[in-house]
Order: sequence, then structure tokens, then C-alpha cells
Amino acid sequence: VPLAFAFISTLGRTGFVTVILRDLLGWNIYGAGFNLYSFIGLSVTYMYFQFPLMLLIMIPAIEGLKRDWREAAENLGASTFQYWWRVGLPILMPSLLGTMLLLFGNAFGAYATAYALTGGTLNLITIQIGAQMRGDVLRNPNLGYAMALGMVVIMAVTILGYSWLQRISERWLK
Repeated sequence: VPLAFAFISTLGRTGFVTVILRDLLGWNIYGAGFNLYSFIGLSVTYMYFQFPLMLLIMIPAIEGLKRDWREAAENLGASTFQYWWRVGLPILMPSLLGTMLLLFGNAFGAYATAYALTGGTLNLITIQIGAQMRGDVLRNPNLGYAMALGMVVIMAVTILGYSWLQRISERWLK
């Protein structure tokens, strides 16, 4: 919830950044179609907290690329693009896919920020589970339980996929 309030105070209709962009640069982001309380606004908020997490997870993998691999590619006449396309990216791919799975799981389970920003107007699974349990409109806790179980299964598959990809990437980055 603190993240949602931070974004409301900076990018809300009268937020700090919104007012500066409007008054100093003459750019009204809400007039251009931006809405913090929509899917786009929620996406911007999620990217704000997912991007640093992605960097924290990927930096060790990038630092694990051996200088010898780069030198060997250069000695064989590879360009920088060819090195990244044929050596660097294939080695980093398991870490990159694992990071994407981990970030998906993180965003998939987020409830408070999404609910605080959208108030339940978006059909996110976590918000729908909360609505079923609270009794908004039609109270059906059994449906909420079923959706929660589906979420647990999806999260379990995500964690298993991440663990499998992590084992693959550890082979290369020892």
C-alpha cells in the first residue's frame, strides 16, 4: 500500500510530477490519456518495483560471464553482436527466463498495490479472490477458494520452473 500512495502522490492527478510536467513543460499526461488508476498506471507502478528486482537477480549472472569467452570469441573473429548472440545470450537465457518467472510470480501475487490503485475495477485474480471472500456483490467463498488453489498451482509451477532454470544456469556460471 505505501507504494500505491507514493505513486498517487507523484503521478496522481495533482501529484508532484504531474504538476511539474503540466506547469513547467506544458505537458498534461492525463490529457494525453494516462491514468494512474487504470491498467497502464498499474503497469507503470509494477515496472517501478519489478525493474530493480530484475537487476538484482540478473547482475550476478552477467558478472558470471567469463572474460575468456569474450576473448575467445574475439580471437575467432566474432563481433560484439556475434558474441552476445552466440555466446552471452544463450548462457544468460536460463537466468533471464528464471528471472522472468520469478517476477511473474511476484506480480501475480501482489494484491495491496493493485487494489489500492484500481479499487477492484481490474479483473486481477488476487482482487477477484478478495471480492469473493469479502462478499462484494455476490459472496461465494468456495469460488474464492478454487481461484486461490489455482493460484497456488500456478505459483508452484512458477517456482519449479525457476528452480529448474537456476540449476541450468549454475552449470555455466560456476
